[in-house]
Amino acid sequence: MRNLPLSLRLCVVFALVTTLPVLAATPTKKRTPKTKVTDTTDNADDGPVGNPDDPTAPRYGQPQTIRFRVGAEITATNGACRGITTMVTVPLDCTEQKVTILDQDFSPEVGDVTYRPLPGGEVKQMVISIPRLNDGATAHAVLTCEVSTRPIQPPENTDDIKIAKKIPAKARIYVLPSPYIEINNAQIHAFNKEISESLEDSANDWTKVEAIYDAVLKKIDYVEGPDKSAAEALHDKQGDCQGRSALFIALCRLNKVPARMVWVHGHCYPEFYMEHAEGEGYWYPCESAGTRAFGEMPLARTILQKGDNFRVPERKEKLRYASDYTVGLPTPGGGKPKVKYIREIVPQGVN
Repeated sequence: MRNLPLSLRLCVVFALVTTLPVLAATPTKKRTPKTKVTDTTDNADDGPVGNPDDPTAPRYGQPQTIRFRVGAEITATNGACRGITTMVTVPLDCTEQKVTILDQDFSPEVGDVTYRPLPGGEVKQMVISIPRLNDGATAHAVLTCEVSTRPIQPPENTDDIKIAKKIPAKARIYVLPSPYIEINNAQIHAFNKEISESLEDSANDWTKVEAIYDAVLKKIDYVEGPDKSAAEALHDKQGDCQGRSALFIALCRLNKVPARMVWVHGHCYPEFYMEHAEGEGYWYPCESAGTRAFGEMPLARTILQKGDNFRVPERKEKLRYASDYTVGLPTPGGGKPKVKYIREIVPQGVN
């Protein structure tokens, strides 16, 4: 995706907010970590992946494994700085993805590193605390992870998959409005009515959601460009993976089907929640660009976040993506530092 979402454009707040480009990591000398590290997130368990005995469950292919480097380098280029906090999203442990930290490279200036979840979705955010950074000094905190992601195949039996009669507590947020997903928009309501009227009376719940997916692909031409909300994509009749996903999610939520954004490295797509007759529920993905893929995800991409209504304690606004961010205070005569965020796939053969 040539144009990343605005919320993915990385910010530094240091008296003022400055947008900075994403740059690749440069090799750094490894140091023995003396930093205090705290992890308050719930990692995925090591049990069986999926439910192979349930024909309504998503099926998972063989994992594709890569090495992924993520973190930040902060340089005091305009005088000493203090009280620096840098927030960086790391790959997410979830059903279809297993993340193992291979190396934690923290410079001596880094005081604490905390891994935390955030309200409003599923995310693992690394919070880097630097008490003081002298003029001209550079601090860094960089993780190297092994990420194993499985492609998702469609369920064998879709006739018994139903829209949940009682939405689970953790999924209720995904039937509400969120940034860029305007479920109360009049045009979106009219489009939803148009789709509903095109369905046969015998259509099952799976077919109803599939009809929404196909209608969005038909209505919205794929054109890369600026980020668009669900309403903007529908009005313009064009959008990229962001706009298509937002409109599909909005229409699902109108029909009381929980749906959310999945943010992967360089792309995004939606997934939706449904249950079988006994009440067991699953999330099913669908592709928002390229080859049609409903209820499946043939390509294994590194998953960073799931959700579109995040609340970050250090920020006032609700966020559709928990973007990388830095806050801090200058010392007398000092100014904002230079921050380089690192998020890259490590080429094979490179340590």
